Amino acid sequence: MRMFRHLVSWALALFLIAMFVQATIYPLPNPPEGSVKFFDPPGENIVFQTIAVNSGVSLFEPTGRVVVGIVELLAALFLLLPMTRRFGAFLSALVLGGAVAMHLSPWLGREIPVSLDPQNTATDGGMLFMLAIVMLVASLLLMVVHPGKQKYE
Repeated sequence: MRMFRHLVSWALALFLIAMFVQATIYPLPNPPEGSVKFFDPPGENIVFQTIAVNSGVSLFEPTGRVVVGIVELLAALFLLLPMTRRFGAFLSALVLGGAVAMHLSPWLGREIPVSLDPQNTATDGGMLFMLAIVMLVASLLLMVVHPGKQKYE
């Protein structure tokens, strides 16, 4: 049973790490415009610019975006190391809880635009919201599944 918990722990951790790295630095070539936290020009990230415009708080873009990106990379680092994995899962759950809350707020909404162009009314169909929920569930599950230190008696 302990081996199964280790395997599930690694699978969940690697999934969360891959998603956080993809969202912050996007290592693949030709990332979509407005979807990379660290490399989008100020005012060009679709999610955080939408929040900034709808809330009237300009601190969300780019400052909030960079802070969230740093916390996501820290969570990914903690998730990578088995001895800090529970803390990484907790940090991940905090970030993703905030993401789900923002999607449920009128500032962002469940469906986000695919472009900052006001003429383009296309949305993502709620895919980013669903990804945030799946990642939140994975983080919470990881906190439960990750095996603790083995006790020898």
